[in-house]
Amino acid sequence: MINFRYHVVSLTAVFLALAIGLVVGTAALNGPVSENLRNNLEALNKDNNVRREQVNQLNEAVNRNQEFATQIAPGLLSGKLTGRKVAVVALPGTEEHTAGVVKMLTVAGATVTARVRMEDKFFDPGTVNDLLFLVDQLSQPSISVTGLPRNSDGVETASALLALALLQSTPSSPTAEDVTAVLSAFTQPGYLTAEEGATGGAEAIVLVAGVPATDKDADKKSRYALTMADVFSKAPRMLVVAGDNAGDGNLVAGIRNDPALVTRISTVDSVNTAQGQVITALVTIERLVQNKVGQYGLGAGATSIVPSAAP
Repeated sequence: MINFRYHVVSLTAVFLALAIGLVVGTAALNGPVSENLRNNLEALNKDNNVRREQVNQLNEAVNRNQEFATQIAPGLLSGKLTGRKVAVVALPGTEEHTAGVVKMLTVAGATVTARVRMEDKFFDPGTVNDLLFLVDQLSQPSISVTGLPRNSDGVETASALLALALLQSTPSSPTAEDVTAVLSAFTQPGYLTAEEGATGGAEAIVLVAGVPATDKDADKKSRYALTMADVFSKAPRMLVVAGDNAGDGNLVAGIRNDPALVTRISTVDSVNTAQGQVITALVTIERLVQNKVGQYGLGAGATSIVPSAAP
């Protein structure tokens, strides 16, 4: 007769067999499995070390390429823009890149007549009416607001006034005093920042662009930046736009995708590198000396990396 003791003994025998099986199985497999896991771990560590070394080598190569571009710049650029006047306008967030562009233009011999940094407020959709009101008050003896576009687009109207202040005009360029007055009027409310000593009379503008805005007004701000480029490039004005071709709504892509703008604005899509800053100077030379328009860099729409025959 099967009783409770029988069940206890049976269950005990089952659990004892399981325990013995686990011990025996673990003992049997412990060597091969552990060894295999150890070998896999060592292989992964070695592969990781190789990858890390490759990344370090690539970073070193990038740094060397940057150094090479900087060191070779004088041989490529020296004297090519001697006697030429260029204004540099920087969109928000491009301070470091702008410094590199100014350096390369100076290496080429250019006189940087003005260095202006646009602030976020200039492209804020909420400032349109304020910009229009401000421009109405800024007529100067050598800078007239008569004839500026009046279509309720404050960015377009204000950009047109800045173009008059910064660039050569007929029959004479604006006086330094009037240029200072206009730039100061935009500086005080926080629309832009201009270095002291800015003058007019530039033959071309180099517009340095960064990554586009990503806030709720990003699309409008991208359109406003494109509007500024459009105004700055109106014939007979010359414009070079140097950006990094990153992000939706970036200025370089906007120009290259516009069938009208791409015919009159030269672009560089790698201004965030030393090579791109050298290329920007080469493109400015091409634009001023040869009166040619081109699209350069590695991004979509570029026809080549550098101008084919710098003068």
